[in-house]
Amino acid sequence: MKKALLSVFMVVVVVGGVAWSQRIEILLAVVKYTSATEYDIAENRIIPWQQGPVAAAVTDGEQPPNIILIVADDLGFNDISTFGGGVAGGQLKTPGIDRLAAEGAVFRQSYSGASTCAPSRGMMMTGRYPARTGFEFTPMPSGMGRVTTLISAAMDNNMPVSIWDKTIESSQPPYERQGLPASETTIAEVLKQKGYYTAHIGKWHLGRAKGMLPHQQGFDDSLLMASGLYLPEDDPEVVNARLPFDPIDQFLWARLNFANSFNSGDQDRFKPGGYLTDYWTDESIKVIRANKNRPFFLYLAHWGTHTPLQATLDDYEAVGDIKPHRKRVYAAMVRALDRSVGRILEALEAEGLADNTMVVFTSDNGGPGYIGIDNINSPHRGWKITMFEGGIRVPLFVKWPAEIAPGTTVETPVAHIDMMPTLAAAAGAALPTDVVIDGVDLLPLASGGATQEGADSWNRETLFWQNGHYQVVRHGDWKLQVNDRPTDGAQRWLYNLADDPTEQRNLAASRSNKLEELSALLAAHQLSSRGPLYQSSVQIPVMVDKTLAEPFVEGDEYVYTPN
Repeated sequence: MKKALLSVFMVVVVVGGVAWSQRIEILLAVVKYTSATEYDIAENRIIPWQQGPVAAAVTDGEQPPNIILIVADDLGFNDISTFGGGVAGGQLKTPGIDRLAAEGAVFRQSYSGASTCAPSRGMMMTGRYPARTGFEFTPMPSGMGRVTTLISAAMDNNMPVSIWDKTIESSQPPYERQGLPASETTIAEVLKQKGYYTAHIGKWHLGRAKGMLPHQQGFDDSLLMASGLYLPEDDPEVVNARLPFDPIDQFLWARLNFANSFNSGDQDRFKPGGYLTDYWTDESIKVIRANKNRPFFLYLAHWGTHTPLQATLDDYEAVGDIKPHRKRVYAAMVRALDRSVGRILEALEAEGLADNTMVVFTSDNGGPGYIGIDNINSPHRGWKITMFEGGIRVPLFVKWPAEIAPGTTVETPVAHIDMMPTLAAAAGAALPTDVVIDGVDLLPLASGGATQEGADSWNRETLFWQNGHYQVVRHGDWKLQVNDRPTDGAQRWLYNLADDPTEQRNLAASRSNKLEELSALLAAHQLSSRGPLYQSSVQIPVMVDKTLAEPFVEGDEYVYTPN
């Protein structure tokens, strides 16, 4: 009997030991199984886009402009060749995006609304700071905080620990209800009042329930990214690049599948008709053709170049011998994104719509360090999730031949909160009068640069960013970052961007007068805040000057930031 008990005990110990050693793999397997069985995903289907009239009701000179807003995801400032850069030291050129920039206005000091995806998109849609809307943190799928912190803790990279707060997570509303309040007025709702047909294609990230979905927030039609694989990972036409050093990447490969939905949120999922970037471009062109005889607003919210890193085999082969593998896959993804922009411009020309269409291109935030590719935000320091210039400086190009001269360059600092009032002004639509709109119409700058009539009225000096304990203000040429984590002492970074545009010399200790002045601006901004709608349950350490593929060593500068 004793021998039997001992044998059972030894089996339990061995099994337990194996289970513990493989705990991350087991956990991810559970996530993958749960995700695979959560929804039924039907085969691809034809999208029933609304069809406009067969003939225009007014002449070209009387019809308001069509508007196309193209937003890339996590595109680095140096990923495009417009500013003399390009992936892999300029080996990859972006002729489609470069053409858009050359044929319109280039805003050389353009900022995202936030350093992460969701709040930035919320500001584009509403023209309002999170202090007004309460939509301050990027929602995380159920279990993501717990799983990624466990994976991070198991890694041997010497990074400061990620912090997951179980109590906060359990007290939050479900992931589907974490979003922009349905009461907020979006640019789509504003344009519909002027008779625009409105279509959304791609990422949303502003909530999936209680009236938060795009087809409930002013869009007539919405082809929604219901999950996040660009192609099934075993598709013969896909090339994958996993990132073993990134906990988020490991979670995404387990959690995501290949699915979208149409005007139904999560309720009716089906397979996309190809690689996401190309498929959404195909559908965008269908929208353009179907509605060429009435004013339309198309919000094309690309997933590229967000992880998981997946490219088509054709694009991968086209970018040559770029190394390492993940950089080559990433370059191929940028190539697909650039092709999308070029195809949109070509479709407008083919339909005779180019002159009276405003096309806007930007990215939701800077490129991330967690993909392990250096120089994607060069020359700026920092990555997505930080609020150094690399995390929030983004391209912004606006083409509108009827109003904006080719080759226009604007040096004035602008931001995503300016998107909503700018698009409304182009359409001749009235802004909501029952809320504060923080953004400003960019057309006086875009149509005349800094010298023409109208641009002289631009007098905004101050921009704000906030992400929980991490808050930033730019006032004139001065920029202050304040981060109250870790708790052993608040961090302050003060820079004069005119003298030090790449944030190399922290003046917080030597310019106490400026530190006090900008701190007071941040304090005043917080007084107007309604507070976040929900709290962040995860605190993530992010190195400022290194990618996540590089080991952390004592003395490396980093920030703790809420997701």
